[in-house]
Amino acid sequence: MADTTAQRRHPDAHSDNTAPKGLRERWATPPRSGLARSIAPWEYRHLRVSGVVRGVCGLLLVIGGILFLSYGAYAWAAAFLVVGTLNIVGFFWYLSIARSQPSRA
Repeated sequence: MADTTAQRRHPDAHSDNTAPKGLRERWATPPRSGLARSIAPWEYRHLRVSGVVRGVCGLLLVIGGILFLSYGAYAWAAAFLVVGTLNIVGFFWYLSIARSQPSRA
C-alpha cells in the first residue's frame, strides 16, 4: 500500500478540534465567576439534574444517619448526617445558581 503526500498529514497541521486543550481552559468554560468555578464543567452544564441528584442522595444519607442513631452507632450516624447535610446544602446552592442564570432560548 503506497502512501502519497496528499494522504499523509503533517504533524503540525491545523486540526478542527476546538476542545479546550489544558486543565485551565477546561475549567474556564462555560464562563462563570466566584465559587461556581469549583463546580465540575459537566456538572455545571446540568445544574438542575446534578442538584436534584445531590438532594435525593443527601436525603437518603440523612435517613441512614437517623437509622444509625436509633441503633446507637453514634460515629456512623454523625458521619452520615454530616455528609447528608452537606449534600442537601449543595442541592440548594446548585438550584439557586440555576435559577439565577438566564433561560435558554
